[in-house]
Amino acid sequence: MARRGETIELAVLGLLHEGPMHGYELRKRLNLMLGWGRVLSYGSLYPTLKKMLRSNLIEEATVSSTPVTKRPRIVYQVTEAGHVEFERLMSEVGPTAWEDDNFDIRFAFFGRTDMEIRLRVLEGRRTRLQERLDRVQQQLAMTQKEVDRYAAELQRHGVESVEREVRWLSDLINAERGNAAAPESSTSETGSRQS
Repeated sequence: MARRGETIELAVLGLLHEGPMHGYELRKRLNLMLGWGRVLSYGSLYPTLKKMLRSNLIEEATVSSTPVTKRPRIVYQVTEAGHVEFERLMSEVGPTAWEDDNFDIRFAFFGRTDMEIRLRVLEGRRTRLQERLDRVQQQLAMTQKEVDRYAAELQRHGVESVEREVRWLSDLINAERGNAAAPESSTSETGSRQS
């Protein structure tokens, strides 16, 4: 499982690929990316930024002050080492890529990832969720008579949520495979028309 700091680093590097940002903007964008259930505080963000500065993954740049703020603003931008680290992190296809803490962030930057890597991550996530679903359904069958109505509803809701995500992942995987097959078939059709 990825450490929270590594997940934040990946998200910061991905966002800074869009252009330089100051801490407030990074926090706002990260909170949108992480979703309503996982709010990122400045107490988590700034230590991560300091660590990334020490590791030369990002650098500070000073932007001239505005009439509203007397102080110059510090913005962060990705370095060459940060570009390399982002590419390395996005090319990982092991369990950390599809676990709950890391999958959403990686998915947000899938547009910068090779199709084969995307497929492997999506398939890994789907397999992991299917295993979780099988386990929960077995437990549900064993405890059905022992739980009250509300606990049973909560379990049913959890099963439905995982089933919905498995269907969504299957649709994404099929779309990726369809997009990969489309250029090949149009190339072969073009070649057969020319003969």
